[in-house]
Order: sequence, then C-alpha cells, then structure tokens
Amino acid sequence: MTPRAGGTGATRPPLYTRRPVLAGLIRQWPLGVVLLTVGVGLLLVAADFWRRGLITIGLGVAAAGVLRLLLPVRRAGFLAVRSRLVDVVLCLSVGVLLTVFAVVIPAG
Repeated sequence: MTPRAGGTGATRPPLYTRRPVLAGLIRQWPLGVVLLTVGVGLLLVAADFWRRGLITIGLGVAAAGVLRLLLPVRRAGFLAVRSRLVDVVLCLSVGVLLTVFAVVIPAG
C-alpha cells in the first residue's frame, strides 16, 4: 500500500471493509431521504393534518423521481428498480397527482 501524502506509512482500509453496514446505509441515502419524507407525511396524516401529510408524501415521491433522474444508477441505490424512464415517469406522476389531489379536495 502506498503511504498517505504527508502521513505515516499505513493507510486505512476502505469503509466498506471496515464497516459494511454503515457503508451500505450511506450508499442508500437517496432512498433514506425519500422514506424519511414519506414517514413525516404519514405522521402528519396520523396527527389529523391529512392535507399537509398528503402533500408531503406526494413531494417525497416526486423527489424520488427527480433523484432517479439526476443520479447515476450506481448512486441511485434502491431507487433504481426498473428502467430510468419508467421509474421517473411513475414516481413523478404519482407524486404530482397525489399533491394535486390533496390541494384540490375541499376541506370538509
């Protein structure tokens, strides 16, 4: 192994060999962001703020589509399920429709 610039002589092994679980979680950050957003939306719905909750869920699903569009397959992680076109179209359309329905439905 080559020494670090200005360092001692030993290099540390990569994160995926030292802590594979942590490396796997870091690699799946796009899915984590989407799940966290949808989870917050579900909590809002459960707290009887259904409109805000559905808007949050819709924006989270739409964010999944945007992340799938912008990130390469290696970085998209588990957001890459089908082809890029199918993933983006499905996530964006479901996210936008859910958000629009939440805004359009009259409060009763």
